[in-house]
Amino acid sequence: MEHIIVYRDPQFYCAFPSVVRMPDGELVCAFRRAPDRRALWGAPGHTHTDPNSYLVLVRSKDDGHTWTSRPELIYAHPMGGSQDPCLVLLADGSIVCSSYAWALIPPEGQQKVGDALSHPPFAFLGGYLLRSPDGGRSWSGPFEPPTVPGDVSKDALGRPCPAFNRGAILPMPDGSLLWAVVRTDSLRPRHSSVHLMRSKDRGETWSYVCPVAQDARVTFNETSLIRTRGGDIVAFMRTADFDGKAAIARSRDGGRSFEPWEDGEVFGHPFHAITLPDGRVFVVYGYRRAPFGIRAKLLDPECTDFRQAPEIVIRDDGGNTDLGYPWAVLLPDGKVLVVYYFNIADGTRHIAGTILTFEK
Repeated sequence: MEHIIVYRDPQFYCAFPSVVRMPDGELVCAFRRAPDRRALWGAPGHTHTDPNSYLVLVRSKDDGHTWTSRPELIYAHPMGGSQDPCLVLLADGSIVCSSYAWALIPPEGQQKVGDALSHPPFAFLGGYLLRSPDGGRSWSGPFEPPTVPGDVSKDALGRPCPAFNRGAILPMPDGSLLWAVVRTDSLRPRHSSVHLMRSKDRGETWSYVCPVAQDARVTFNETSLIRTRGGDIVAFMRTADFDGKAAIARSRDGGRSFEPWEDGEVFGHPFHAITLPDGRVFVVYGYRRAPFGIRAKLLDPECTDFRQAPEIVIRDDGGNTDLGYPWAVLLPDGKVLVVYYFNIADGTRHIAGTILTFEK
């Protein structure tokens, strides 16, 4: 393993990266960047909501060893701060980016957003998508997805909340996209399930397909999808009210339906998975217990051994729980780059990475 720094600036709190490798070999890493209000102005701590949280990207032309130093702006939401830019590379070489945003609400307006998801003084704006035809140099959108049927929440403007999630969108062989999104089932207490949506026009419009996982007790949210070599679609889900463990759901019919979800029996979240050249599936996840860091598992090609596969410790030197959200991409010669956000000794939150070489 070789650890690298993708982007770090002591003035900024950086988190929630994703990465794709373009057809010409260039790596594009997107993340959320906001002012580090603790370092700059003595704020009592860090938060994951900020009115100046923007989506940015950096690039590497040498397989992740060095990166551009000045981030390029992807999008600044006109109503609030954006989170979690999730990139997916399409067969035509374009990039789709999904994200979501939070609006800063003054005290006088708090009563107007009672049916919105909230982290006071912020209220949720819902999800949106962007698309780039040229490696992230220009973007079209935002495209607003529909509300998941049965969602009880509103956005900060009082409208039905657009669908959202953190996690990998899945390109299918027929050119469509599958996206596992969150449905808010109740606000107080907050409870959510995960459902599948499909796009046939590269992310501009979406239609509801089916439930992925729902349970009266367990909450499901951040979800990444992968298609195995055998054609199954596997969803790796973050949970709440379940001791921080993974949940896994499987579709054997191309995403038209999912079998009952299973206990992954592994602490960690959220998850991202890629297929290696030999067909095995590499799953990475954050680890927010001491020793804090990044972990992974190497699964068989059909992802049937998640519980039994040995755990790989990528990093165990994190400063506290405020880290993780890894995302992996395949490099030449079978190597893998994993990017994530990290802190050492509660210091600057930055985008780091690890290049892994697998034994044959």
